[in-house]
Formats: sequence, structure tokens, C-alpha cells
Amino acid sequence: MAIVRYNPLSELRSMQDKMNRLLDLAWTREIGEEIREGVWHPPADVYESNAAVTIKVELPDLNLSDIEIRAEEHTLTIKGERKHSEEIRKENFHRIERYFGPFQRSFAVPPEFDTASFSANCDCGVLTIVIPKTITVEIT
Repeated sequence: MAIVRYNPLSELRSMQDKMNRLLDLAWTREIGEEIREGVWHPPADVYESNAAVTIKVELPDLNLSDIEIRAEEHTLTIKGERKHSEEIRKENFHRIERYFGPFQRSFAVPPEFDTASFSANCDCGVLTIVIPKTITVEIT
């Protein structure tokens, strides 16, 4: 019989993997049930240029008219709901991995941006919001 060196970190890593799987089951799907509605936050990218900040949010199957965008003080809020298609019944799904239901994301916007004059468009399932700077500052 070979001597195996004991590594306590491997047990910790194993326990963390088990907890992650358990939490994933609890928050996304129960055994035999679809993903719980309303428990999702669409992923977003936020980046800045010399003239504006751009926020891109993944919202598959949604149009701009399905999305509510509000700018209050120095906060931009994106709100909406992604629904199941009426033409496909939920019972006919073999697997549901994409999230459905209401969502809301809020982003803090620094005071040098003009939240009152943002522009938004939704193309290929990606919502793009551009908020211009009130004063153009060189980024180095």
C-alpha cells in the first residue's frame, strides 16, 4: 500500500464544489422543475471612452419596447421581463437553461455623465446604452 500525502486543501476544495452544486440547485432549479422565474440578472459589460460610457446587456428574445430604462439622479435602471414563447409549451421542453421572468439591473453613474440624454438600442439580443459625458476628459 502506497503512502499518500494528506492535503487539507483538497478536502476544502471538494466541500466547496459540493456547496456550489447545492446552491446551484437551490437557486436555479429544483429536481424536476424548471428554472424559477424572476431569479436572474442579465450579464452586462460597462466600458468608458473619452466621450461616453457604454453599457451592453444581454437580453435575448427582447425588443427595445419590452425594456424599461430609467435614469434617476446618478442611477440607471434597466427593467423588464423575459417570457416563455407562447408557441412552445413548457411541458415540451427537454431542457431549460436560459432564465425567464422579471429582471432588473441598476448601475451607478458618476456625476460627469449626462443621464438625461442617453441613447439606447437593442440589436441581436444585446441592449446598448450610451451615456455621454458632460465634459470630455482624456483617458490615459
